[in-house]
Formats: sequence, structure tokens, C-alpha cells
Amino acid sequence: MFLAMNRFKIVKGREEDFETIWKERDTHLQGVDGFKEFNLLKGRSEENYSLYASHSIWQSREHFVNWTKSEAFRLAHKNAGKNADIYLGPPELETFEKTL
Repeated sequence: MFLAMNRFKIVKGREEDFETIWKERDTHLQGVDGFKEFNLLKGRSEENYSLYASHSIWQSREHFVNWTKSEAFRLAHKNAGKNADIYLGPPELETFEKTL
């Protein structure tokens, strides 16, 4: 199992906008080889931002890497910069592999 997680710092007061973007977006993940599950998680709120994480589970690192090189990935991310004003910086990618 392989987990890919992007952490987002969202400008305080723009949380609903961010969540709407994710609810209405086509992730292009269904049917992608090795894809298992996706979740959007809300974390703590600070003075000027709220923390979110997108979290996808894959069969293996290789499946995830193959997806990042695919047309489905390009389609899912084609409007990524469109709402830059709601983010405090770019997302932070973290990856994990199951060891036990």
C-alpha cells in the first residue's frame, strides 16, 4: 500500500470555497490502475489559515507514479492555479509506504 497526501493551508474564511472546489472537481481517479481510495480531510485552524489534506491510497508507489505521468493526472490538475488566492503557498506533498 502507498499513500500520497497533499497538505493545503487555506486562507481563513475561504474554507467553504476550497471545499466546494473539491466537491465539484472531477478527480479522474475512477478506473485508474492501482487507485484504491481518496479523502479530503480538514485539520486545525490557525489565526490566518485552516489546514486540509487530500489523501489518496494506491496499490503501490509505482501505480501512483504512473498516474502522475498520465492524461488523467493532467486533466485532474488542469485548473490547479485558477484559485491561487485561497492558498497560502503551494500544497506540500508527503508520501508513505506500508511497512507492516
